[in-house]
Amino acid sequence: MFLAILRRLLMLIPVLLGITVISFLLLQIMPGDPASRAMGTRASAEDLQAMRELWGLDKPIWVQYLYFLRDCVTGSFGVSIFHKQPIITLVADRLPYTLAIVVYSTVIALLIALPFAILAAANRGRYLDVAIRQIFVVLIALPPFWLCYVLILGLALSLGLFPTGGVGTGFFQNLYRLFLPSLVVGLSTASLIQQSLRAALIDAMKADYIDTARAKGLRNHEVFLRHVLPNSLISTISIIGVRVSWIIGGTVVVEKIFSVPGLGSLLIDAIVSRDLPVIRGLTVFFAIMVVVVNLITDICYALADPRVRLE
Repeated sequence: MFLAILRRLLMLIPVLLGITVISFLLLQIMPGDPASRAMGTRASAEDLQAMRELWGLDKPIWVQYLYFLRDCVTGSFGVSIFHKQPIITLVADRLPYTLAIVVYSTVIALLIALPFAILAAANRGRYLDVAIRQIFVVLIALPPFWLCYVLILGLALSLGLFPTGGVGTGFFQNLYRLFLPSLVVGLSTASLIQQSLRAALIDAMKADYIDTARAKGLRNHEVFLRHVLPNSLISTISIIGVRVSWIIGGTVVVEKIFSVPGLGSLLIDAIVSRDLPVIRGLTVFFAIMVVVVNLITDICYALADPRVRLE
């Protein structure tokens, strides 16, 4: 296992290097000038040139890339043009809110998907099964930004159950204030988990070892809790890992709508202000988070199922 993890980590080096190249080149072809955005339209040509020299924008592209690669390797990810702070400092301040939404939404998704998957599998082919599947198909098709405004209008403004946005100062306040954004992300995640878990439960109930367990005299609920559900949850690990990777990037719009000061809001603000170091740094940081989550998912899957080996 240790050697397999080490090989995976070594394989990540060219992947992350390719991500740095792609993110750097894509931002180079974006229209707009960061110096003009920062100094305004009334700035003289001399002032703009001095600003470009200060930020290193007058250097050749390959030199700028080497500077960017150096910042990524050292872990600073560069310095923000507009915040005048190291990007890693901005990330450290905002990362807890993004991680809170990721974990919170995953818990909500599991709490929603698990009982409905069990109900659907137990009533396979019946009206209840069809109704549950149709509901979750609709949920996965709803655009997150639209669902954000529906929940704000319904639960926040009309009923006053939750705030329209922002964060609190303590654990329980944040738990309360981050419920709506986490619910938006969790609903679409619950749809995929429910579909996958339902199919896994149905396959497990058809397995030969289930008949053997019943032949030994185990009751139906004992068979389900000891054999059907644990073996079905193994395949769900992969779905959760994939969705967590999506959530990391999918929180961008949700954080902005609910005024959550996470990495997503920081990225949108950087795009609007043309803060290229922040955009490049966050792109690479998001990619690292996704790669790490995928690696952890593979390790957990291998630990949960001894038949699976890491290569």
